[in-house]
Amino acid sequence: MTKLKPLLLTLAKMAAILLILIFFLKFWLSFSTNHGQKIAVPNLSKMSLLKMKVVLDKANLSYKILDTIAYNPNYPPMTVIEQNPDFGEYVKENRKIYIKLNPSGFSKIKIPNLLGKTKRQAILELKSMGFKIGTFSYIQSRGRNVVRGLSFNGKKIKNGDMIPKTSKINLILANGKAGAILKDSIQ
Repeated sequence: MTKLKPLLLTLAKMAAILLILIFFLKFWLSFSTNHGQKIAVPNLSKMSLLKMKVVLDKANLSYKILDTIAYNPNYPPMTVIEQNPDFGEYVKENRKIYIKLNPSGFSKIKIPNLLGKTKRQAILELKSMGFKIGTFSYIQSRGRNVVRGLSFNGKKIKNGDMIPKTSKINLILANGKAGAILKDSIQ
């Protein structure tokens, strides 16, 4: 029993130290992590950058703006289109809210070389790039429905011009009748 007594005394000391450590750790964690505190995330949708800053400052929340590439015409330019965490979720003080802003307009896309391609090929390529197809006009030239030029807002455009995405591009096509050949308007 005398050999067992020091072992039991050591185990009791270790258990007491462990309980004190757990109690201190629990108290310290609840204090340092603001346990029990919660702030409802405000709805920032369609808010301007300035208004969003004021609202988040009032709620003691911080923010980080993430890159946004896609323009959304349903939201005003330079307003919040997405936030994380979402509206109504509960967070702690100084939590960072991740924000995506709507760009000021559609990105510009380089016009591909469509001269000499068929109407069908040109339409597919323009639509796949995000453009809309406007009107078709025909000129006297060989190769029925072959692209002889492009126009945007009444002006001829050429290969490499930068045009806003979703713009209507008008196609100038050949009518298939021999005659004068239109000078290359794309290159």
